[in-house]
Amino acid sequence: IFDKSIKRMQFLHPEYFYALPALLIPIFIHLFQLRRFKKYAFTNVALLQKIRFQTRKSSQLKKWLILILRLLAMAFMILAFSQPYFSNQKSTNVPSETVLYLDNSFSMQALGANGPLFKRAVQDVISGIDEGQKISLFMNDISYQSTTLKDIKNKLLNLNYSPNQLSLSNVILKGASLFSNSKSSLKTLLVISDFQKQDQELLADIDTTLRVILVPLKPLNTANDYIDRISIEPSLNANNLLNVTAKTTTKSRDSIAITLFEGDKIIGKSILEKSKNYKTSFVIQKKDGFKGRLSIEDSQVYYDDIFYFNIPKKSKIAVLAINDNTSSAFLKKIYSKDEFIFKSQDYKALDFSQIKNTNLIVLNGVNDISIALKNSLKDFMTNGGITVLIPGDQGNISSYNQLISTQTNHSLKPIKSQEKSVTGLEFDHFILKEVFKTKVTNFQYPSVNSYYPITTLTNKILSFEDQQAFLSQFNSLFLFTASLSLNNSNFKKSPLIVPTLYNIGRYSLVNPPLQYFTETKNSFDLKVDLQKDHILKLSRNKEEFIPLQSNLNSKVRIITEKLPNEPGHYAVIKDNDTITHISYNYNRKESLLAYYNLSDMKGCIINNALPITLKNLNSESNVTWLWKWFIIFALILLAFEMLILKYFK
Repeated sequence: IFDKSIKRMQFLHPEYFYALPALLIPIFIHLFQLRRFKKYAFTNVALLQKIRFQTRKSSQLKKWLILILRLLAMAFMILAFSQPYFSNQKSTNVPSETVLYLDNSFSMQALGANGPLFKRAVQDVISGIDEGQKISLFMNDISYQSTTLKDIKNKLLNLNYSPNQLSLSNVILKGASLFSNSKSSLKTLLVISDFQKQDQELLADIDTTLRVILVPLKPLNTANDYIDRISIEPSLNANNLLNVTAKTTTKSRDSIAITLFEGDKIIGKSILEKSKNYKTSFVIQKKDGFKGRLSIEDSQVYYDDIFYFNIPKKSKIAVLAINDNTSSAFLKKIYSKDEFIFKSQDYKALDFSQIKNTNLIVLNGVNDISIALKNSLKDFMTNGGITVLIPGDQGNISSYNQLISTQTNHSLKPIKSQEKSVTGLEFDHFILKEVFKTKVTNFQYPSVNSYYPITTLTNKILSFEDQQAFLSQFNSLFLFTASLSLNNSNFKKSPLIVPTLYNIGRYSLVNPPLQYFTETKNSFDLKVDLQKDHILKLSRNKEEFIPLQSNLNSKVRIITEKLPNEPGHYAVIKDNDTITHISYNYNRKESLLAYYNLSDMKGCIINNALPITLKNLNSESNVTWLWKWFIIFALILLAFEMLILKYFK
């Protein structure tokens, strides 16, 4: 997968070769010496001629040796300054940069041929890259830029799995940001992952200036069992029914054993059978503050084998009906005393002090909304309250629109007498989302005799057959566009009225559910009287943090997203007192072990052998410098020259 060129000697500064002609200087000195021989007369000419011949021969040999040694020493010095090296790369003027992405998501817990995929990959990286080599390495939740393995080795060995899972496009974007700004360097991004399927499609073509190498790691099998969801089925006796649903990726799995804990105490065991779609139930005591934990055993991916939940004490929702010569009996039946605190007041004798302590206000057939009531409702909605406006038969459009203007720019038009049926249901709206298991088409739709047209077709929950709105939501205001009196509409007798108004009531005070998933935005309300400058905290195992919170009139709204990031039971603390508990679990989005097919991808290199890939990368970026050896050779030659000059007579 890499350039297979043979290692060759290259030079960092070849311009020093321009000094090679300087080697001619010692040659000229030796060949054209200016010193002349003088003649001396001796009696024994034959003997002197022999001595002269031997002396000249030795002198010439000595000169040639010294010349050769000096030429070699100078040549080695020139080579040393040019800084020669061995490398597979064509030139170090094109330096290499390597960034590694190591996937530490939960799916990397799966077992490969040599253990968990992530742990094995860490070992391969540590053994396959030189400790002193500069690299950048990042995972789903942490990154190390321009460092060495020696500095981060212990951190890598102790890394935990992450609930985050970056998509390939995000991996490439983040990896690109870790390279230098150099336009001439060879940039290599090595992506080590199992490439588990996500919600979005995999890139078909990687269009980037980086050299991207994908190394897919595959488990031995894709079997995985996990707890998917739970629900509580209330009953009239002293117990509740806890329904549990699990899933498995193994079609041959006949049963899964499951255990229920309260705290650390085992209170039940059961079997999730294939014949029952891996569903089972536990009978648990009906009590507030039940902190439960479900557990199964699975040797493959284990992050999803535990499921935390609790049954918190639910605060009753305060509902105030403001009536104008209309009956609120139907509202009292909907907002029953087991979940709601229902109060009803006549519009003309309204106690404004009751508004502050209310979660939901229903304007039941009020024909004229006074300025004082409008201002009070505006403050009420600004502080988290919910208002439902049911107009009267002879409503004052101007007063209605003054209230509506506090939440939207749209308005009502004068009443129009025309019979219409309520046929449009927005099944995806949270008010109706859990009402119908399937989208109904043969429903007995309610009707009205007259209505107030509205200037928008958006924000609808219920609508007429001509798409005009019957019930709309504008921020904290739910608006009916027709009177619900029996003279005008049969909506009170329709099956729609109960779930619609009931769910609006529940929306006004969002009690904590059985559990939340981490790494998602969650919101819940607590009916707490929180003094100014006081805050609520979430605490678990002596660790605590302050969540985002809003202190409203009659409640505190808490929003969690990035924290908590670990599963478990978290206590809500107010002034060192525990108010309730909230349970969190990891999302199950990585439980299904399905993987992308990378064979059709373009613009990248795919290699299935991580150790070989790392070896090639290491070899490719390895440079063997030779200048020190040439310096040593030059010094040795100069030493030989000194010896010859001193001892060669």
